[in-house]
Parts: sequence; structure tokens; C-alpha cells
Amino acid sequence: MTTSLYLLRRLFQAVAVIFIVTVVVFGLLHSLPGGPARGILGAQATPQQIALFNSEQGLNKPLYVQYFIYLGQLLHGNLGISYTYNESVRQLVVERLPKTLLLTITQAVVALAIAIPLGMWQAARRNRPFDYIATTVSFVAYSTPVFFLGLILIIVFSQIIPAFPSQAPNGSMAAVLADPAGLVLPIATGAASMIAVFSRYMRSSTLENLSEDYVRTARAGGASGGQILKRHVFRNSLTSVVAMLGYYVPVLFGGALVIEQLFNYPGMGLLFWNAAQSSDFPVLLGCVLVISVATVVGTLIADILQSVVDPRVKAGRA
Repeated sequence: MTTSLYLLRRLFQAVAVIFIVTVVVFGLLHSLPGGPARGILGAQATPQQIALFNSEQGLNKPLYVQYFIYLGQLLHGNLGISYTYNESVRQLVVERLPKTLLLTITQAVVALAIAIPLGMWQAARRNRPFDYIATTVSFVAYSTPVFFLGLILIIVFSQIIPAFPSQAPNGSMAAVLADPAGLVLPIATGAASMIAVFSRYMRSSTLENLSEDYVRTARAGGASGGQILKRHVFRNSLTSVVAMLGYYVPVLFGGALVIEQLFNYPGMGLLFWNAAQSSDFPVLLGCVLVISVATVVGTLIADILQSVVDPRVKAGRA
């Protein structure tokens, strides 16, 4: 299968999944207590206000007509109105999503920068003290709840050793970027479990590749261990890590909900948390839709990267 056909097929699959997500969110919207009008206008809305809202929004029409109206609104970026913030959900998402992306992407970059060489280093020194220590630390980091790890980091590095602030920077994106010290603890909290997971994947993948015939051929040709790891094993071992990265997107957003609430970071996670506290259904469903689309896009990007790292992927999925 050529690269263009492979990408076209994956793009079609991504669009199909996004379509299904819109159907699910539409169904959730109509399953709200009292219907969409009551969920959007709030419990204090009068029957006259609900009737007027239903008429204006086309909610008195058949469901399939309502769905196409809803789909048209989504295509125009209309995610509804938040009755808590009294502004459009789209505007709230536009303000908060870049901050969450900054947090999650930085976490992923930091985690991969540590996990990839760590996993290869462990594989090269399998069953040695360093491997045992790193494995133990990884299991502890992976099994520690995110909120508990965040609290430990706050106590140690903000109270006992006052090196970093206990709260993340607030305000605009410029204000967040102007205070990098405030991002250290949130990023470290999110990156810890990622390092544990991806270092294990990289270790296993490296061990698998070290047993391949091409490695034995390289060794017979006089290549050193370092040369084998850099020139032969590294790229092939990345395949499993890149494949997992796309599927880790929802985990990143799920962790962001806890991390942003813990460090009072003004991103999508904190927006979702506050909306859940106030039962702001338009914001909740808007966040679910945006995060779902981001997950699909992340998976698509991971598949594309995997096909670049390992061209055999396209042939295997043909």
C-alpha cells in the first residue's frame, strides 16, 4: 500500500470515528434531565422560556433533523452557551485548550526524552543493579495516583524545600509562559507516570530487537554495542513507543483534569472540573467532544509517525 493510500484510509477512519463521537454527544445532550433546554437554561427556567428555547433551537423538530442542525452548528464552531460563565463554550475552549496542550505536550516531550534513553539503557544492562533499581522506581511511579504524587511534590519542593511555587501560573497564555517555574511541578507530576510506562515499553522493544538476526550480523561485523543501539536498534525499538503515544492522549487529558485542579491551572481540565461542580452541561459536553476529537487526531498522528518509523506498518495493514 502506498503512503498516500494509507494516509487516505486512516483519514477516512478518523472522520468516521469523529462522526460517531458527534452522535454519542448528541445522544448525551438529549438524555439530560428535563431535556436539552432544561440542561442548558438551568433548573430555574420557566416553561415559557423552555418552549421559546425549543422553538428557536429547533428542539421541537424530529430527532434526525435536530442532529443535522446540531452538526451544522458544530461545523460553524458553535458548542453552545455556558450558563455558568454566560459565554460561548467555544470561547472558553479557545482560551483554555492551548494551556492544556502546553501542559500535556511538554509532559510528553519531557517524559519521552527521559524514558527512551532510560529504556534502552536498561535493556543494554539487563538484570544488573541499575536495571533492577530503575524497574522498581518505574513500578512505584506508575502505581502512585497522580493526585498523591502531586501532593508529595508540593510538600517536598514547595514546603520543605521552597524551590517551586505550589500553584501553577494563572491568567493569559503570555502570563503562563512568563512563569516557567510555576509549571515545573505540574509537568513533573504528569511526566512521572509516562516515564514509567514508556521506559518499560522501550526496554521491552529494545530487548526484542537485540535478539534479532540483524543485530547478531552487526556484532559479527565488529560493530560495538553502542553503535548497534544507535544505528540499528534505536529506530526499530521506537515503533511500539510511537504506537502507544497516540493511545495515551486520553490518559494525558484525564491526568490534566486532576493536575489542573490540584495546581489550580486554568486549562481544559479545570474547566471540566468546575463545570461538573456546577452541572454546566454545555461545557461538559463541549469538553467531551473536543477531547474526543483530540484523541482521534492524536491516534491518527501516531499511526502516521509509526508508518514513518517503520514502513512495514503500511504493508502489514494493507
